[in-house]
Amino acid sequence: MSQDADDDLSRDDIEIDLGENPDDDSQSSDDVEINLDFADFSEPEEDSDDLGIDLSPESDESEQGAESDEAAEQASEETDEALEKALDELRAELRAKPGDWYVVHTYSGMENRVKQNIDARVISLNLEDYIYETVVPTEDAVEIRNGQKKTVTRTFMPGYVLVRMDLTDEAWSAVRHTASVTGFVGHAQQPVPLDMAEVERMLTPAVQAKVAASEQAPAAKRKKIEVVDYQVGDSVQIIDGAFAGVHASITEINPHNQRVKAMVEILGRETPVDLTFAQIQKVV
Repeated sequence: MSQDADDDLSRDDIEIDLGENPDDDSQSSDDVEINLDFADFSEPEEDSDDLGIDLSPESDESEQGAESDEAAEQASEETDEALEKALDELRAELRAKPGDWYVVHTYSGMENRVKQNIDARVISLNLEDYIYETVVPTEDAVEIRNGQKKTVTRTFMPGYVLVRMDLTDEAWSAVRHTASVTGFVGHAQQPVPLDMAEVERMLTPAVQAKVAASEQAPAAKRKKIEVVDYQVGDSVQIIDGAFAGVHASITEINPHNQRVKAMVEILGRETPVDLTFAQIQKVV
């Protein structure tokens, strides 16, 4: 082989070797683009949002409150059978008792005094065979005042008293002329007796309270809960927690857990927060 042919072969070999150069710019650029194609970062951003929610210190307490509600609801369901049985007994008892039920109108707040006065007149006038029973319908309720729960027994029908009696002239006169009685419901001289369904409805709250106590059911499930201090729409000031010092507007009240949901303005935007009664103070 000639010297010129060897030189050509050498040049060809060199050109082939150079074509496989790993430092080629275009190949390196492709590698870089592939390596920089990382996974989507949307999930860490959601973690960032969660951090914002965690600024509310009551998130764990809310979950506990929800669990407490579920437990209370389950306990309440377990007493339903006992309550129905008690109501059946009430219906049977009402039908077995003599006399009719009448409603007496009284001055507001004097219901219990009227009951005592009627019972005393029945004895003093020897009318036990005509006037059998006097009842002030009541209900148990839970009032929340200044953040404190208090169970109270109050009249179910303010200004009214039930009397089970035979409507003779003597019995009518004894009841009508009792102190603080303003009259019978119905016609002046001919009161209209209640039907059994109405009587049962008026006496049911007292039966519910009795069953709840005997079954040791959660009081909150058998009693009305009223929040005395706050109402939806009230303006309050947050006095504790991450938003202390911020004004808020109540949008929802959960009396069972003594919590409220409210809207606060953060960075020019309204944001919902979950708060306890102890963390807020009504703006007067």
